[in-house]
Amino acid sequence: MKKIVILTFLIFLSIKSYSQSDKELVLKSFENYKNAILTDKGKLAADFVDSRTINYYSTILDKVKTADSLEVDSMGIIDKLTVLTMRHRVAKNDLLNFNGKDLFVYAIDNGMVGKNSVVNAELGNVITNGDFSKAEFVVNGQKTPFFFHFYREDKVWRIDITHLFSLGTMSFKKMIDDSGETENDFITNILEVLTGKKPTENIWKSII
Repeated sequence: MKKIVILTFLIFLSIKSYSQSDKELVLKSFENYKNAILTDKGKLAADFVDSRTINYYSTILDKVKTADSLEVDSMGIIDKLTVLTMRHRVAKNDLLNFNGKDLFVYAIDNGMVGKNSVVNAELGNVITNGDFSKAEFVVNGQKTPFFFHFYREDKVWRIDITHLFSLGTMSFKKMIDDSGETENDFITNILEVLTGKKPTENIWKSII
């Protein structure tokens, strides 16, 4: 009986230690990702994003290359903004030679992924279930109803930034409503402010 109690206790400690280790690793991955974003280090950031994120950039790259104006205009605000941004800011030859990861790295290296999403962000409580973890999104010390999602891939906890697109969509829609502009005018005006160059009609056209 004594041996059973000791064994049960050791198993409990093992599970608890594993859980704590996961939390620490999730927190560390987030800090690494955050630091990479804030310092425009694309290759480092790519080490801490998951396959869903890279797949998203692969899909966007395909749309950058092939989508016509009607398809772009029908996209959600995040996808539309990303496609038009890439066409406006990235050289055509680069886009034709990039893969999804290359595009992600380029976007980070050139400050095209908003630092505002992480600069005041911290993680709160972390809940792990197998190879999935979600962590409370804390901004300026205040908990929010949103979560960062992480997936363990190749033994590394990696962040899924696509999960936060719903939050970005809400933020952009509010800014557009406040501006009184149409969605497309708002996007083109943002691109002009960010780059100092007025977008041409070519950003609405496929590049191949």
